[in-house]
Amino acid sequence: MRVVVTGAHGKVGRAAVRALMGAGHEVTAVDVTRPVWERPDPAEPGYRQADLTDAGQAFAVVRGAEAVVHAAAIPDPTHNPPHVVFQNNLMATFNMIEAAVALGVTRFVNISSETVPGFFFADRPFLPSYAPIDEDHPVAPQDPYALSKHFGEQLMDAAVRRTGIPCVSLRPSWVQHEGNYARNLGPQLRDPYQPSAGLWSYIDVYDLADAIVLAVESGLPGHEVFCIASPDNAANRGLADLITTVYGEAIPIRPLSRPDASGISCEKAVRLLGWRPSRSWRDYLGEDGRPLPEKARP
Repeated sequence: MRVVVTGAHGKVGRAAVRALMGAGHEVTAVDVTRPVWERPDPAEPGYRQADLTDAGQAFAVVRGAEAVVHAAAIPDPTHNPPHVVFQNNLMATFNMIEAAVALGVTRFVNISSETVPGFFFADRPFLPSYAPIDEDHPVAPQDPYALSKHFGEQLMDAAVRRTGIPCVSLRPSWVQHEGNYARNLGPQLRDPYQPSAGLWSYIDVYDLADAIVLAVESGLPGHEVFCIASPDNAANRGLADLITTVYGEAIPIRPLSRPDASGISCEKAVRLLGWRPSRSWRDYLGEDGRPLPEKARP
């Protein structure tokens, strides 16, 4: 398929481009980063620079595509003014789905966020209604990032109602790769009994990229939302022990797929997408949270 990937220079977009090309798709990478004029590398995708908050530029990059993976976004609410985060993320998503509908795209994959339920950046903190969290969990975002992602999912619903275009929204947990496992998850492994807004969940970027490929190739109708998290947690402890030690009885615990389960369930993605996550923090870190020697990695 001819696939446009937005946010192609971010950590998710880069991995998605690589995985889609590996699966045989023709990829056009899109981002706001200025291109360079070099001899084309056959192993690299075509690149288009675009500010997707401008509708004309969004329509220009979507033209000719059969599928869109929309990963472009300001990735958190803490480094930009709130109105900038909300306006950028929401209008880019609006323009991309409008362009996809108008230009006959056959599938739209929207990269949403685990923050949609609202726990992560809340001004008035609150706890999940139950764990592991799944796609049916109540949604109550407060911050501009989670709000923009929540409204982005609603834009997918509206597009399906209007035209029937198949849409998939993926809600990745905290995305990790070989360069940031030790920085991000090492402290959790060394001190596991600290509060965790995502209930110690994470996702390897290459497992996420595999889910993106499956979403692009999926035949699912309508709009489906999927939580994308590693099956294990990032604290190397039993999830029930973590929750009861840190939060007491405040979070009801539902049946677990494994003792060290993630606080966010990926069961729906496994069942409906056929997703099989295969990577873990254990591929990069020891139980002390320190990086494994290169030769010890799989």
